[in-house]
Amino acid sequence: MDTIDLTFVGRGLHEELAAYIADQQDYYADEGVHVALRDGCAWDNERVRHGATIGLGRALLTRLADGIPWVALNVNTHRPLFWFLARSGLTCLADLAGRRLAIHAPHTAPGCFARIVLRQAGLDPDRDIQTIVRPPGDYGMDLRRLRDGTIDAALVGTTMAPEAVAAENGWQVLAWIGDHFQIPTVGVAVDPTYVQPDDPAVQAVVRAHRRALETIRTEPDITLRHIRTFIGRHTADEVRAHYETFIAPYFNPDGQVDLDVGATAITAVAAELGIPATVTAAEFYRTAP
Repeated sequence: MDTIDLTFVGRGLHEELAAYIADQQDYYADEGVHVALRDGCAWDNERVRHGATIGLGRALLTRLADGIPWVALNVNTHRPLFWFLARSGLTCLADLAGRRLAIHAPHTAPGCFARIVLRQAGLDPDRDIQTIVRPPGDYGMDLRRLRDGTIDAALVGTTMAPEAVAAENGWQVLAWIGDHFQIPTVGVAVDPTYVQPDDPAVQAVVRAHRRALETIRTEPDITLRHIRTFIGRHTADEVRAHYETFIAPYFNPDGQVDLDVGATAITAVAAELGIPATVTAAEFYRTAP
């Protein structure tokens, strides 16, 4: 049996759902590959590049900034699953002016995406907002700080259903990143320096993930059962609403990329990072089966 390390570099449904379903439903086993799912959230880029990775956003940023020759072979979604969650009294992104926002660092994928969306709303993230930079996690401390008033808003991901958390606490979801900025953002990528795209183990993972994506789109009962293991704090109705609103409509059942979306996103990311767009969408995202 072929073996491979597969690293997620962010926590929650956004990064982990397709791989989790492929593992739990034995799609990897059916493809004859043993996959070691690795938590690489705190790993440096050199360590991540020695295996396959789910984090296409981080892969793109490091290809642009550091020249690491990542190639994306499968795309789960073009809509990043991050939200601006705010205390009551704030109703839109423009209301963040002068407020305290917990957010990922500018050189991280979610931080970069969020800054792009803030600029679209007419806000300079470095001047108009009091940003509190914090590393990725389960966002539990952000929720505590929202409750005690030490921050006004936070960028959060899929370790929770933000719309349900907002309703429970009387808060507001100011914006979903995926509504304002599209980018092929999670899937399967490899660095050919260490792992060849056509390696049998890699191709087996890609096939298993595409099968998992088909399950996500066509078998809601199976998918919801697995989603509840990630966000068990929520009711069955809240989990289903989250799935039906943000996941089922936007996860690609075939794992294919929209190169036009990719090209626009690369230009925007490079501009936000202040570096040249040294790679094209066709070079970074492989469209062949």
